[in-house]
Amino acid sequence: MSVARSAFRMAKFGRSTYLPMTSVLTSRITINSLQTKDPLSNKINIETQQPRYFSSEAPRDVQKEIGDLVAKNKVVIFMKGVPEAPQCGFSNAVVQILRMHAVTYDAHNVLVDEELRQGIKDFSSWPTIPQVYIEGEFIGGCDILLQMHQTGELIEELQKVGIKSALMDPEDEKK
Repeated sequence: MSVARSAFRMAKFGRSTYLPMTSVLTSRITINSLQTKDPLSNKINIETQQPRYFSSEAPRDVQKEIGDLVAKNKVVIFMKGVPEAPQCGFSNAVVQILRMHAVTYDAHNVLVDEELRQGIKDFSSWPTIPQVYIEGEFIGGCDILLQMHQTGELIEELQKVGIKSALMDPEDEKK
């Protein structure tokens, strides 16, 4: 066996079909190529194939998961990082606003789950993160929550769902 052939390690599958062993060992990101040789024209044809993954698990329904998360909690944030360590200035701003209002919320880190990250953008038809939901309704991102905070509208929205803001004026509370 020649040095070149043994170093390349070609595997033969079927009639005149060669699949380099390197393509079998490639990562999930790369596209495998299958080389076949046409015996009449003596040309090599290359066909690309998406890798196939076999699993006993049912396909994940991210939209349903998001809908369930948003429905079961009064306030939900999809953010980059976690509330204790936001990994984005906008996510940090949202956390700080909700902290000032002393709001308890459910936070989900989209950086650890790419399907969730894309799924939340599709769910709300909103391209950016963070995203805030109150009582199942999409409120918006950092800019909208900041504006609502500055105008006092956030206190009103929280009151509508039975959440008392720490920034609520005691005089307004009596009304």
